Parts: sequence; structure tokens; C-alpha cells
Amino acid sequence: MAVVVVTDSASRLPDAQCEAWGIRVVPLHILVDGVDLREGVDEVPDDILEHGRATTAGATPIELTAAYQQAIDDSGGDGVVAVHLSAALSGTVGAAEEAARQLSPAVQVVDSKSVAMGAGFVALAAARAAASGRDLESVAAQARSAVRHSYSYIVVHQLDNLRRSGRFGTAASWLGTALAIKPLLRIDEDGKLILAQRVRTASKARTAMLDRIAEIAGDRSAAVAVHHVASPKVADEVVAGLAERLPACEPAIVTDLGPVLALHVGAGAVAVCLDVSG
Repeated sequence: MAVVVVTDSASRLPDAQCEAWGIRVVPLHILVDGVDLREGVDEVPDDILEHGRATTAGATPIELTAAYQQAIDDSGGDGVVAVHLSAALSGTVGAAEEAARQLSPAVQVVDSKSVAMGAGFVALAAARAAASGRDLESVAAQARSAVRHSYSYIVVHQLDNLRRSGRFGTAASWLGTALAIKPLLRIDEDGKLILAQRVRTASKARTAMLDRIAEIAGDRSAAVAVHHVASPKVADEVVAGLAERLPACEPAIVTDLGPVLALHVGAGAVAVCLDVSG
């Protein structure tokens, strides 16, 4: 058999990629009016962003234990590499480590120190290593190496959601004085969301984001993904800008950010994730 890779729904991996590489996805949760909805499994109300009482939660140890046990069985005992969104943004990594302790050393947990396809690219790196026949330790090492080559930026169109979110503490220190700005944020080396640049308009913020991505990628054939919250046309503009600036790269993967992340960053947010592990 082969090592199985498990991730969570915050990775925003397209279904086709998960199917192609055998990646399992554990859903995160949206809690609204006393109802627990699983991202990617249960139907989420279209107006969830306008629902002031909606909150989010990570995957539970029970859910993760079940997913890992099934993956161990399906791997024929070869093991599981679990790649999850940054521990600085969610308790899922902690729950994953607890679940792994309840099982066996056959589960290796990797903190992607990122989110969206910043985490998705790490999971893909692990899955490719698994598909090539590498053992558990080697697959986990490949995933941890990919963490160091992942970059994520996001332009936030509105600040209310960030103000309400306790998971963005490093970004929140300047939110109280921010007025008419459209901040460019990034995920730092510790997996925290921090301010990268203050910009007065959304279009200039997106240009600044493209500038930074192009500077990091250089002339390398990097992998890139674009995410958005209810802004497909803007996402298309970003994709076009990336294609112009990064001619050596394959076309960008494009997905929405999903309801869990959307509840934190708000409508209009647009993000770019870059993987230069090549």
C-alpha cells in the first residue's frame, strides 16, 4: 500500500486534486443558531456572512481519530501524514496531535503554518511523495520541507470580521486605528496572520500583493493559487495579473475560501498562495 495524506477543509484543495492524489479531507465547522454545520459536507446558508452569530470551530479529536484510523487501515499499516492549517490560527493541529497520541506513531502531524492552498500545497507535496513509494518518515519530511517554501498573502476588503476574530491577534493591534485602508496581510514564518502593508485602495493592495508574489517567485516555475470570498471577477483579474507576471508558472488554481475562512476575513477578500518548493 502507501502512506495516506489527510488534511482539513481549510486547505481549499479542489476535489479533483484530492481524488487524483488520494488526499482525505476532514471538515471544519460552522456554528449557527445552535446548529453545527460541517464545511464541505452540510449545506451552509447563502447569507452566512451576514449572520452575526455564526462562529467557527476546528475538527475535533474524535473526528480526526476516526479519519486517521481509517487512513491507517487503508494504508495497509504504512501510516498517515496529517497536514493541517496553522496552529496559530486554529486548534486543529492540537486536536490532531491528541488524536495521534491515541493511535500510534503511524500518524505524523505536520503544522502547515499556513492556510488555504498555503496548506494545500504542503498536503500535495506529501501526497506526491507518498505516491512515489516513500516511507512515512520521508513523506512527513517532504511535507515539512514544503512548509518552508509556502507563501500566502490576502487583501481584506473590510475589517469588521477581523476585529471580531480572536485568532488574528497579531493583526488586530492596528485595526482599532485603521480607517479607510485595505490592508495587505500575509502569513508569517510562524503561521500567524500579520500586516504586510497598509494601502488606501483595494486595487492598489492587490497590485502590491502581485508585486510581492512576483518578487518571491522570480523566474521559477512555482505553483500558485488564487482564493476569493464572493469576488470571482476580482479573482479572475488577479489570475490574469499573475499569468502576466509569472510566465514560467502553470495556470493558477482558483477556489473560493469557503465559509469557515470567509467568516474571518469577510466578503471581498482575495488571496494568493505560492509554492516555490518546485
